[in-house]
Amino acid sequence: MGQLTREQIKINKVKTSKIDSIDFNNLAFGQVFSDHMLTCDYIDGKWQLPQIEPFAPISLMPSAKIFHYGQSIFEGMKAYKDSNNDIFLFRPLDNVKRLNISAKRLAIPEIPEDYFMEGLKALLNIEKDWIPTKEGSSLYIRPFTFATGEGFHASPADNYKFIIACAPSGSYFAGKVKVLIEEKYSRSANGGVGFAKAGGNYAGQFYPTQLAKDKGYQQVIWTDDTTHEYIEEAGAMNVFVRINDTLLTSPVSDRILDGVTRKSILELAKAEGIKTEVRKIKVSELVEAAKNGSLKEIFGAGTAAVISPISGFGFRDQDFDLPEIKDTFGEKLKNKIVAIQTNKTEDPFGWRIKV
Repeated sequence: MGQLTREQIKINKVKTSKIDSIDFNNLAFGQVFSDHMLTCDYIDGKWQLPQIEPFAPISLMPSAKIFHYGQSIFEGMKAYKDSNNDIFLFRPLDNVKRLNISAKRLAIPEIPEDYFMEGLKALLNIEKDWIPTKEGSSLYIRPFTFATGEGFHASPADNYKFIIACAPSGSYFAGKVKVLIEEKYSRSANGGVGFAKAGGNYAGQFYPTQLAKDKGYQQVIWTDDTTHEYIEEAGAMNVFVRINDTLLTSPVSDRILDGVTRKSILELAKAEGIKTEVRKIKVSELVEAAKNGSLKEIFGAGTAAVISPISGFGFRDQDFDLPEIKDTFGEKLKNKIVAIQTNKTEDPFGWRIKV
């Protein structure tokens, strides 16, 4: 298979764009979609050439295996536009790599890196006017792959579809969130698919999260599946804890996603002289730190929100509020990451890629 070129990508543009009907000053997250999407089908044992077509419904047979056996994976990315109208991506090759790690775990054919990257760049060049420039906004990018092959037999599908769709979006969360430490339900287990961005991982989170919302919390902090003694993730994000002046986060594992934002925070914190530790964090340690005043911050980290500060947590019918402090690690690191993403500062790490 030769390297895919931009010229090989068939493009079918919409007759009339809907962009003029969109209020870019009031964008919710992931609710408005751009004119086009990239599609690519896996048929006869190989990926066909990608094409760009109007964003539109997909026709599938009721026997398509995605509906029955859940072979579905995705990624989350963003595109940014600077004051010169240049377009930038943030660590996109990490997303390609992780999508293929997820694909391998779910017995889905891996997408070639050039199909992903050249297809995405071609799509962004067509959708460049959909990239918002308002502070805090971006073009959210959702690459995903799912089984289209048919049959009720419990086995991997023979056909698949890869799509990249885009949604101009505002901020993911508004303000701080309060979380409940979960002791009954588990997000994932050893040997499972917690490290993959599989759709089923998120489906399984919704019910426990709703129970937490019924109690007045916005999200759940997940604990390990065996003992529930260690915190692992916050909602759909990696979680960071600051005790005194040390920033802590859990090590990645079968159960914990290797987040792109997580890795960036660790590298950036080290460069900023912030002490970091990647180790298991006991719930009892978190509670004790909250009681003695050494717990300064908790925040979630992920592509959608970048960093989402947590104002307090609940555990066994007791609530713990975090102190209001200035110059938080979370705010400092978020500002620096966003500045790199939006080409407002130098990028010494080589994370930013111009489209």
